[in-house]
Amino acid sequence: MKRVLLALVLVTLASVAPAADPTWRVLFDGTSTDAWRGFRRESFPAGGWLLDHGALKTVVGGDRCDIVTRERFRDFELELEWRVSAGGNSGVFYDVAENASETWHTGPEMQVLDDRRHGDGQNPKTSAGSLYALIAPRGHTLAPVGEYNQARLVKQGRHVEHWLNGTKLLEYELGSPALTKLIAESKFKDMPRFAREGEGHIALQHHGELVWFRNVRIRPLAPVTAAKPVS
Repeated sequence: MKRVLLALVLVTLASVAPAADPTWRVLFDGTSTDAWRGFRRESFPAGGWLLDHGALKTVVGGDRCDIVTRERFRDFELELEWRVSAGGNSGVFYDVAENASETWHTGPEMQVLDDRRHGDGQNPKTSAGSLYALIAPRGHTLAPVGEYNQARLVKQGRHVEHWLNGTKLLEYELGSPALTKLIAESKFKDMPRFAREGEGHIALQHHGELVWFRNVRIRPLAPVTAAKPVS
C-alpha cells in the first residue's frame, strides 16, 4: 500500500512540475560549449576558455580569442550572468559578422567591467552596461566584484535595450540620426559595417582579464517591422 501511495505522489508531482519555457534556447548550460566556437574559427578555443563550476571562464595568458555563437540571430532577447575579477573587462556583442578582423568592428557592445578598478569605469560611456563608447547607462547598480550580475539584451527590429540587475539602463534605435551622429564622432567612424549588419552572431569577449559567464539563453522575437540591414 505504501508503494502505491508513493507512486501516486510521484505521478502527481510530475504532473504539476513546471515545464521549461519552449521559447527560450539555452546557449550555455554550464557543461557544454557546443553552441560556441572561436571568432573566425571552426572550433572552440579551449586554450582560451574553460569550464569553471558551471561557468565559461577566460584563461589569462591563454588563447585570447573571442567566442561566438554558431548560429546567427536577428530579433531576440538574450539573458546571461557575468562576473569579473578585480579590474576585469569584457563585453557582450551582437550582430557580429566575420568579414571583419575583430568582433567589435561590426558588433555593438554591452560593456562588462569592474567600474571601480578599471579605467574605463571613469567614463560613463565605457562603464558597465553601456553601449560601449557611445551611450552611458542610467542608474546602474553592480554586484560586488566576484559576484554575478544579471544582464539582459533585447533587440527587436531596430530597437535595442540594455538591462542590468533588473534595471533598464538605456535604449536606442539602430540607424537613427542620433546613433549615426554618435558613431560618426567615435572610434567606430571608419568602420562602415559597424552596427549595420541587421543580424549576426552573439559574441563574448576575451579581453585578457578574468571573466565568467553562465546561464546564457536566448529567445527569438517577432520584429516590430521587417528587419533589413541598415544601409
